[in-house]
Amino acid sequence: MALEVDHVRRSFGSVPAVRDVNFSVASGTTFGLLGPNGAGKTTTMRMILGILVPDGGTVRWRGAPIDRRSRRHFGYLPEERGLYGKLKVKEQIIYFSRLHGLRASEAAEKADRWISDLDLTAYADRPCGELSKGNQQKVQVACAAAHGPDLLILDEPFSGLDPVNAQTVYELLETLRKNGTTLLLSSHQMWQLETLCDTFCIIADGTARASGTLASLRATWPTRTIVVQPDDQKLHDVFATMSDVRVLTSAKGELRVAVPSGTDFAALLHKLVAVAPVTRFEPLEPSLEEIYRRAVTETA
Repeated sequence: MALEVDHVRRSFGSVPAVRDVNFSVASGTTFGLLGPNGAGKTTTMRMILGILVPDGGTVRWRGAPIDRRSRRHFGYLPEERGLYGKLKVKEQIIYFSRLHGLRASEAAEKADRWISDLDLTAYADRPCGELSKGNQQKVQVACAAAHGPDLLILDEPFSGLDPVNAQTVYELLETLRKNGTTLLLSSHQMWQLETLCDTFCIIADGTARASGTLASLRATWPTRTIVVQPDDQKLHDVFATMSDVRVLTSAKGELRVAVPSGTDFAALLHKLVAVAPVTRFEPLEPSLEEIYRRAVTETA
């Protein structure tokens, strides 16, 4: 594994921020760290970056403790904006790239490329303080990634972005991953993370509640939703005879029911069509958002 977070914990005085978080991230993959506000996500990220020292547990990059040398090959996008308002866009990207050891010419070349890819050419020579929140966010993404980090950590990378710009950033992150960068993202935009991330860890109250691939997380989900059309009273009567079945909605010719995850769908469909016409029968997998909500509301 490229990144190993081994049962870390961290308190601030008597207040525990991270109680027990444990996960690993394979090289060249995208990892989603999810949780409500105050769950401990940012504290965990800062321990990975070496900004904070864990009170317990360890963080390793490629099998070794993170030190100044490895940290130089990381990139970090904080949730709070950290741009210098009077510094021009291109100068800003060059400055952050130089902090990571790039030569001036190389930093300028990469800045030009990121400015083009993020559609910031018209703003390259404007102070960052004059930009909209969305364009400032794109500049921050460039500042975090332009030096070509091995590990890129992004805290709410889609914050302030309209759908078009969010898609631009999404595609750039996909390109980075395909080129070998390991990505760790935290975001409340579940629909974007669901398709972007390979694995996830959901934390709440400073503790890991669920982790794994989306497929493995779905495998633990106790029910499946089935969409049935048309909505027919005879079908209602069939479901009424079944234990562990719950009608969720019934409207506009569509019936949605929750059934146990181990249900034999072929046998159920056969049973339904025997009593009434069925033009649609579709089992739905739980979304990442549904899995997230269940995980964070469970009693630890």
